[in-house]
Amino acid sequence: MNGSARGRRRGDLMRLLAPVTIFLGIFFLAPLSILFVYAFLEPGLYGGVSWNFYHQNFGRILGWADGVYEEYDPVYIQIFLRSVRLALTTVFGCLIICYPAALWVSRLPDRWKSFCIFLITLPFFASLVVRLFAWMLILKPSGWINETLLALSLITEPFDMLFTEGAVIVGMIYVLIPFMFLPLYASLEKLDRSLIEASSDLGANRLKTFLRVTLPLSLPGIIGGSIIVFIPSLGNFVVPDLLGGAKVLMIGNLIEQQFLMARNWPFGSALAMIVLAAVLIFLLIYVSVVTRSEDTRGQQGV
Repeated sequence: MNGSARGRRRGDLMRLLAPVTIFLGIFFLAPLSILFVYAFLEPGLYGGVSWNFYHQNFGRILGWADGVYEEYDPVYIQIFLRSVRLALTTVFGCLIICYPAALWVSRLPDRWKSFCIFLITLPFFASLVVRLFAWMLILKPSGWINETLLALSLITEPFDMLFTEGAVIVGMIYVLIPFMFLPLYASLEKLDRSLIEASSDLGANRLKTFLRVTLPLSLPGIIGGSIIVFIPSLGNFVVPDLLGGAKVLMIGNLIEQQFLMARNWPFGSALAMIVLAAVLIFLLIYVSVVTRSEDTRGQQGV
């Protein structure tokens, strides 16, 4: 390829990337920069800010508040750790549900694969709020689950399922299942079948073939889906608000309250920065694991 052709190709690439770059620069990086600056500003009166450097916003969360103007309260760390726990539980639940389904769909004939993927994405055609209100009708004390169990005399009084951590986990798994299924399916669908046949020819049974061939090769899809599910789970506030009520407060709800009710934008920005830092740490772990996995596969000639 000569220099002029290479230059034209680079120019075409820049023109193609320019709209996306400009869009992300305006609508992603700019608001993120504002949040970063606000996280280090002093809260002002009536929801405003004073343009003074103020690290006490993080001190309220992480423990070095001065005790005069700001008080350290461990409840913020507890809410953050609860959010991490619920997000990880959601990831695990989605993985348990989606992996067998994605493996089964990847082995179907092509004409059925498209139909199954359409079914997986079908919930996106309905409003998220409407779907969550439907779950409220299902889980409430007079919902059809409790009514059925009472009618069968399996219970004497309704289960308290709504406004619990279990309801929040069920809601988030329901909402985020497509985000786990699609990366898993993409990873399993491109799996080289000759490797599975070779494993069988060498005497490995189905379980051993799955553990030694299928599972390691689908690891990028597992990690990718886990990251994609974990990020919106950690900062989710719609599902906890509707299915958890005031009993299950997550970090997303706390950030929403600081911006909309307490009108403490600097403290809300500090909370958002901590969530962002946690997400970045998990992304770095993902990139590290995927890179190591690809290097290992490259050395093994897979």
